[in-house]
Amino acid sequence: MSVEIALRAARVRYGPLEALHGLDLPLPAATVTVLLGRNGAGRSSALRALAGTVPLAAGRVEWRGTDVTRLPAHARARRGLCFVPDLRAVYATLTVAENLDLAAPGRQDEALAAYPELTPLLAHRAGTLSGGERRMLALVRAVLSDARVVLVDEPALGLSRAVAARTYALLAALARPGGAAVVLAEQRIPHGLPPGSVAYELRRGSLAAAGEIPTPPRPTYPSGE
Repeated sequence: MSVEIALRAARVRYGPLEALHGLDLPLPAATVTVLLGRNGAGRSSALRALAGTVPLAAGRVEWRGTDVTRLPAHARARRGLCFVPDLRAVYATLTVAENLDLAAPGRQDEALAAYPELTPLLAHRAGTLSGGERRMLALVRAVLSDARVVLVDEPALGLSRAVAARTYALLAALARPGGAAVVLAEQRIPHGLPPGSVAYELRRGSLAAAGEIPTPPRPTYPSGE
C-alpha cells in the first residue's frame, strides 16, 4: 500500500503533559484506517496533529513524501484534508441549512439523501439540535468530501445503530480504489469496514499494535428449510 499521509516521530505536548511519544503512523492511501485505544491513548491528538490543529513539539507530518509540518490547518484543508473533530464540529449559531451550505456548497440534496433526518431541521439553529443530530450535520463534511485525506474522530458518537451503520458505509465508500485515505478514531473496531482496512492500537501516546483488520466470515446457514 502506498502511504498518503504520515506522522514521523511525532510528539505532541499540552503544557507539561506529552500526549504523543515519538509516534510513527503511516496511513495508506485509498484505505480505511482505524486508530484504536481508550480515552487518553492519543487517538484524538494524532488526528489533530495530522490536521494541523495542534503543533508538533518534535517530529514531522509528511503528505505524499512532502514535509507539511509547518503548513497551517487551513492550508492543509485547501490541499485536500477534511477533519471532523469529536466536539465543536458545527456552527451552533447558524441554521442547519446554513451549516450544510458551508460544509457542502451546492450539494444540499446529496447531504439530505445521506442524512434525511436533517430535512425537517433545516431552519433550526445547530446549537438547538440533539447530540446525534449535530453529529450527522458534522459528518456531512466527511461523507460528501472530495478530499484526499478524511479524518473523523468518533464517527458514531451519539448516533443510533442504524445511522451509525449508514455512516460507516458512506465513509467506506470514500476509500474506494483511487479514493481517499479515511482515518477513524475509535474505541473498538466498527462493523462494515471494507476488506483491506487497517487498525493501529495506541496506548499512552505510543503505537502498541498494528495490522490488517480481518474480514468477518460469511454467515453459514443450514441446508434445507
